[in-house]
Amino acid sequence: MPNSILHDLLTLSHELGREDRGLAMLGEGNTSARTGGETFLVKASGACLGALKEDDLVKCLFSPLLPLLEKESLTDQQVEAALLASRTDSRAKKPSVEAVFHAWLLSLPGISFVGHTHATTVNQILCSPRARDFAAHRMFPDEIVCCGATSVFVPYTDPGLKLAQAVRRETEAFLQKQQRPPRVILMQNHGLITIGGAWQSVLSATLMAEKAARVFVGAAALGGPVFFSAENIARIDTRPDEAHRQRALKM
Repeated sequence: MPNSILHDLLTLSHELGREDRGLAMLGEGNTSARTGGETFLVKASGACLGALKEDDLVKCLFSPLLPLLEKESLTDQQVEAALLASRTDSRAKKPSVEAVFHAWLLSLPGISFVGHTHATTVNQILCSPRARDFAAHRMFPDEIVCCGATSVFVPYTDPGLKLAQAVRRETEAFLQKQQRPPRVILMQNHGLITIGGAWQSVLSATLMAEKAARVFVGAAALGGPVFFSAENIARIDTRPDEAHRQRALKM
């Protein structure tokens, strides 16, 4: 495993786990990174992102986890057995229960890093009747640059395998419509997932999603928000100067 991937994943985890940012408190959230065609690293269950250490990351095989997505009904015990069986080292800690959606997202073309957080302001919206509005619309240019023209929205689903299946289902629908992977996946009454080819893009999308949530909440209190038109969004999404900024941000 390249040391650079390990270093990058720890850096991403520590940045997302900074408690002053309100993205993930205590043991909340998880991160992952592809380490090759057959393996990936994912945060151990219960570990704290802000203080994550090398032994809090578990190297897992894709092969025991991806087939779970095709199963209609598995017990919690069966899912846990598959999680433990996915470890390349049987002495390693237990992978996060959300390792299945990490495995699937990391199998998408161009995706090397995944970050899942319970960002405070984002969750204010996701726990409200306006959650779908926040996923579907955009309010300012940098939100489009960092978070994409729209986000995937996943209705509340029981965490674990059923959530992984819902994430796959809604993301596949997005891919079919948009012809490119999303940057942000919003899970009702739960939190957000950001994905990208570099750890910086995952962090940037998370930070901008949290800023957008603060703008949304503030605008809603003043009678808004006022959303961009489809034409406004398409213009920002295709401008050459914005594409340059995306490259600079490793988006």
